Amino acid sequence: MAEYTLVPNTTLRIAVSGKSGCGNTTVSTLLAERLGVTLINFTFRQLAAERGLSLAQVIENAKTDDSYDRAVDTKQVELARADSCVLGSRLAIWMLKEADVKVYLIASDDTRAKRILNREGGDLQQIKEFTAMRDREDSARYMKLYGIDNDEYEFADLKIDTATRTPEQIVALILDYLEQNGRIVRK
Repeated sequence: MAEYTLVPNTTLRIAVSGKSGCGNTTVSTLLAERLGVTLINFTFRQLAAERGLSLAQVIENAKTDDSYDRAVDTKQVELARADSCVLGSRLAIWMLKEADVKVYLIASDDTRAKRILNREGGDLQQIKEFTAMRDREDSARYMKLYGIDNDEYEFADLKIDTATRTPEQIVALILDYLEQNGRIVRK
């Protein structure tokens, strides 16, 4: 249940980004719940499920077919523009230019790989290799498609290292920021 309310007669769009394994989905989900707003987290994973493909197939197809990235990015921005929301995606802080608050989550490669292992199982070394490959390929695609360098996030309102914080602590930092900046009030 929502513990906060938006300032009356306002909309609030929060963009949350970070690389795979940084906690984007978990933090975005918890934040949307605490605020009582819509969560938008449409990613390659959801696109793969919609199209009956594996995540690895979508990633491979996206190397040569820009329509995969454009489909995901267009859909999530359209959804985010409709109402107050938390948009959680790798490119949210760049793509949703009108976001009221932009949050970038950071974690080391090792931390990210261990989280992915805990979430999906498998072999840690293979996950590290796959994640490094995915990071390189994602970065190259973002630059090619949009001119976005996803290692340049200094413009984000909040940059949070997630390695030593629980998702709840991260959400608390974001809520404190929103409250201090007059965007939300406690119920």
